[in-house]
Amino acid sequence: MNNIISSLELALNAFKSNKTRTALAILGVTIGISSIIIVFSAGEGIKSLLADQVESFGADVVQAEIKIPSSKKGYAGERQSAMSLLQGAQVTTMKSDDLKDILELPNVADAYGLFMTQEQITYRGEIENTIVWATSASFIDIDQAGVDEGRFFSDAENRSLAQVIVLGSGIKEKLFGDSDPIDRTIRVRNVRFRVIGVMEERGSIMTFNFDDMIYVPVRTLQKRVVGVDYFVNILAKLHNMDFVDETMEEMRGIMRENHNINPPDEIRESIFDTGKDDFRIVSMVEALEAFDQMYSTITLVLLAIVAISLIVGGVGVMNVMYVIVNERTPEIGLRKAVGAKNNDIMLQFLVESVLITLIAGVIGTVMGILISWGVTVGATSAGFSWNFAIPIEAFVTALLFSVVFGIAFGLYPARKAA
Repeated sequence: MNNIISSLELALNAFKSNKTRTALAILGVTIGISSIIIVFSAGEGIKSLLADQVESFGADVVQAEIKIPSSKKGYAGERQSAMSLLQGAQVTTMKSDDLKDILELPNVADAYGLFMTQEQITYRGEIENTIVWATSASFIDIDQAGVDEGRFFSDAENRSLAQVIVLGSGIKEKLFGDSDPIDRTIRVRNVRFRVIGVMEERGSIMTFNFDDMIYVPVRTLQKRVVGVDYFVNILAKLHNMDFVDETMEEMRGIMRENHNINPPDEIRESIFDTGKDDFRIVSMVEALEAFDQMYSTITLVLLAIVAISLIVGGVGVMNVMYVIVNERTPEIGLRKAVGAKNNDIMLQFLVESVLITLIAGVIGTVMGILISWGVTVGATSAGFSWNFAIPIEAFVTALLFSVVFGIAFGLYPARKAA
């Protein structure tokens, strides 16, 4: 113990006389350690974001969404389908018959069809670009959404193609400020809509800012505005989640029959294995698990990249320690002359190396926390549900990396000194 304390005192004195080299050695490791904290913090933030999405839509909700049929399996097929949609391909086969048949399933409590489009809306010369969320009255219950002013539209208004509109709180603020928007008229593609309500503030989920959307009856939008007869999503609320897999399989069977699609020969292995289907059915919980698994893989890749940067920093520590050893050859000789053993000399320089990486670890941890906090503030200011949290394993990993790299890259210079 006395040897370690003595080595610490010698190390601190050495740092004072080699401030520039010590700072350079610390810098590389600091960046690597701060990256570890940021990666773990980002993981927690993304998990909270996804959990908020599931909570918002409901864990007991199953979604059918359009997709381009693909000949490839797994992620490759998913990527091919997504690229086709981005290039303008359309799927127009998800229609009211699908919704009607899904509503008749015994485990389905309620369901609604959804059509989304981006449109310009105008009010007294003011123009806003927004997403139009066209749905039915069931949306308000299934998505657990609330109305702050006025009311939501009814099924009767949807069936009668009523030209009524409910505003997101953000759009209401942009167009009306503190004024009462109820019974005012807004134009969507020159079609007049009467404002009947304003939604409660909801914020953003993934790429959707619900406060900047407008909500209209889906049949009204289909028939009076865009001239289509299909949905892009169908969301179903289930009675019992114990039978979610069976219900999802029943939904697939219904939609394949309605769309004249033969069932696949192979067993579906993941939510990405949808083959020739022109739709995908996934539960919110299943989607969360898939994203969680995907992010775990991404985290491992990022940590591998961070490890490479730490190795570079560790090499810097080794080089600095090697220079320090060469500069202090007279000191080493003097210590040996007064009775210091080789192990004492090696311990001294090994402690110096570990102390450098530990100092870098502390600075890197503080930097990582501050950067993660800044990301959290920015994300929440933008309306995202992003929690600031750093798991204990982040600090443990940072500490272990600091000590291990200090020993690993300080060992050679320490042995050289001895």
